[in-house]
Amino acid sequence: MNAVFTLVFLASAGLCLAMNPDEFLNALLSGGQKAVTVSVSLIAVYCVWLAFFHVLKDSGLSDKLTRLFYPLSKRLFRSDDKEALYLATSNLTANFLGLPGAPTPLGIKAVEKFHAAKNRYAADMLFVLNATSLQLIPTTVIALRASFGSASPADILLPTLLATILSTLLGALLVMLTSRRKRKKK
Repeated sequence: MNAVFTLVFLASAGLCLAMNPDEFLNALLSGGQKAVTVSVSLIAVYCVWLAFFHVLKDSGLSDKLTRLFYPLSKRLFRSDDKEALYLATSNLTANFLGLPGAPTPLGIKAVEKFHAAKNRYAADMLFVLNATSLQLIPTTVIALRASFGSASPADILLPTLLATILSTLLGALLVMLTSRRKRKKK
């Protein structure tokens, strides 16, 4: 991936130098400034949500939410491993609140547990649910829109919710259908 980004950068830098060499340095500096501004905005959003999840965990509310979703998780992932289900549910809850990067270690640990239990279906389901990322509050996108001066950065709430509901349902359905097909072939 680094090679691809390097090639894209070199091609665009070469094109910029050939078309308008006087603006090359200005473009680099303004792009770097925008990158720092956006990064600081995203760091602030991540800090708030990570602190929120830490408070949830310390208060015991995350355990209560996990117990609440345990029957659904057990059916969805077809697993009885409480620790793996806790990790998967925590991962999905964080994604649901629009913080896709922070719960990645939880998802990786859950997949490792599912693989250790030889439950490929659960690992596949978690992967698909993460990729489709059902989101109630797309905080990262809202933060990006706000940092770029959008008049109404939260206008994307309903379209994002509808699109992610549809993609999540379709993805989960496809995992269920392909797992049945694999079982029939055996």
